[in-house]
Amino acid sequence: MQLRDRIEILIEEMLDGQILLNEALSEFEKIYIEKALTRNDEHLSNTACMLGIHRNTLAKRVAAYQNGNAKTPKRLLKRKAR
Repeated sequence: MQLRDRIEILIEEMLDGQILLNEALSEFEKIYIEKALTRNDEHLSNTACMLGIHRNTLAKRVAAYQNGNAKTPKRLLKRKAR
């Protein structure tokens, strides 16, 4: 199954569950960053490079998650910016 097909199925489920766009995008970003950090052994520079964003941008987003300025998966709260 192609990526687009899998995403469309997920979106249908989210729409049926009345998930708002902002909530869906925010949750996707947090999980995406969390997975990328895991793959890079929590190394911010390598993770930022993998994501195609500046290290400072990633550090600010992780800090916002840690400070509770954004809804955050519990696993990401335990991480510290390097």
